[in-house]
Amino acid sequence: MEAKIEGAPSFSHVHVTLGAGESILLEPDAMASMSPSITIKTKLNGGFFRGLMRKMFGGESLFINELKNESSKPEKLVFTQPTPGDIKEIDLSQSTICLQPGSFIGATQGVVLGLKWAGFVSWFAGMGLFKTICKGTGKVYFGGYGGLLFKQVKTPFIVDNDHLIAMEPGVKLKPKLAGGLFSSFFGGEGVVLEVSGQGSVALQTRSLSGLAKWTNPKLWR
Repeated sequence: MEAKIEGAPSFSHVHVTLGAGESILLEPDAMASMSPSITIKTKLNGGFFRGLMRKMFGGESLFINELKNESSKPEKLVFTQPTPGDIKEIDLSQSTICLQPGSFIGATQGVVLGLKWAGFVSWFAGMGLFKTICKGTGKVYFGGYGGLLFKQVKTPFIVDNDHLIAMEPGVKLKPKLAGGLFSSFFGGEGVVLEVSGQGSVALQTRSLSGLAKWTNPKLWR
């Protein structure tokens, strides 16, 4: 399989060439176009109970689509994400990755999707009790709203919870107020995350909650 990300960072989409018999797993609605020789098989995302857990606690779909090239020659498809922004590819032979709800787009065969307990720290910060963990072998595609920045955790630093979308398992999160009590709740930041430990994190440069706060007042004028 060959894949190339184009349109970055604002309107990323992925061009894939599948060899004969090759397949790729995609979230529902991720496919934008494909050859007629490619078939789509919808299945439960890891079985009923695992899929249900990811749906309820991981923010991902209950189902996943397997797109397979049934012809004897290479065929092409294009997939993307719902929001305008960047898409990145991670090779799991080099790292395991944990994804925040909604950021997973697709994966090659050999990738196993599971749930990892994020703890009450994550829930308190508004990111749920679980996060999706991608293990195994192969490549994972995930996206964010706006550009995607990777930052290596060397010393602790502060991140807005709406901008953190992916991390390596060795990264630790601790919620804290952005400033004093008054500044935290009236300065617009509220609860933020102190990031520490070992590994790297991926940050999106825009947030959907920020977009909602900006657009909602204008819709009711």
